[in-house]
Order: sequence, then C-alpha cells, then structure tokens
Amino acid sequence: MSKTSQQNTTTDVSGVSVIHTQAHSSGLQQVPQLVPVSPGGGGKAVPPSKQGKKNSFVDRNSDEYRQRRERNNMAVKKSRLKSKQKAQDTLQRVNQLKEENERLEAKIKLLTKELSVLKDLFLEHAHNFADNVQPVGTESTTTNPENAGQ
Repeated sequence: MSKTSQQNTTTDVSGVSVIHTQAHSSGLQQVPQLVPVSPGGGGKAVPPSKQGKKNSFVDRNSDEYRQRRERNNMAVKKSRLKSKQKAQDTLQRVNQLKEENERLEAKIKLLTKELSVLKDLFLEHAHNFADNVQPVGTESTTTNPENAGQ
C-alpha cells in the first residue's frame, strides 16, 4: 500500500492561509488547519464561521441594523441591571450574616458566663458534699447505752 498525500494552500480574504491535506489510499480525512499568512504570526486565525461576518458591509441606516442595535442595547441594559441587582443582593446577604454573627457571638459570651457560674456552683456543692460524707470503711461504732446490758 502506498501512502501519498497532497496539500493545497489557499489564502483567505482575512489574511489566513488554509491548508487542506488529502491522504490517498488511507481512507482517513484530515481537518483543515488555519495558519496565519505572515511568518511572524501577526494576525489571528479566524474560523470559517466568523469569516463572513467581518467582511459583510452593514448599512447603519438600515432597519435591520437599527433593530439589531436596539435589541443589543436592551440586552446590555438588562445584563447591567442584573449585575447590579446581584451585587446588591450579595451586599445585603453579607450584612445579614454579619448581624447574625454578632448575635451568635453575644450568645456565646452569655452561655460561657452561665457555664462558668454553673461550674462554680457545682464545685462548691461537690466540696460541701465531700466534707459531709465519710468514707465507707471508717464508720464509727456507737453503742447504745440501753442495749449495753443485754
């Protein structure tokens, strides 16, 4: 089997060279490559879908142009309003979270004080209880004088 390939180079109006490669007897097809015309890479390669849009002349007085501009202006206004609203919502949420954080920190301080008071009460009660209870093995034996003679 022989593999031969053929390259065709064409230059587009936008200054882009398109290299078409055809491979014979391999059954494979290669995708065209976009290559800038100047060797220094001075221009950007433009995909074929965008090439026709730049080269078409648009009459700024036409109804189609005016409608497109009006739709674009409305879309820009809508986008900017949406962005402002999102920023305002975010700022409002930040303020709510700051207030909630302050409330929670105040609650932490209050609960810490309450815990401290309860610990002190518990320790005081534990010391008093320990002073009043005698260990199990050291009970004093008292004799009842009435039962002594029996």
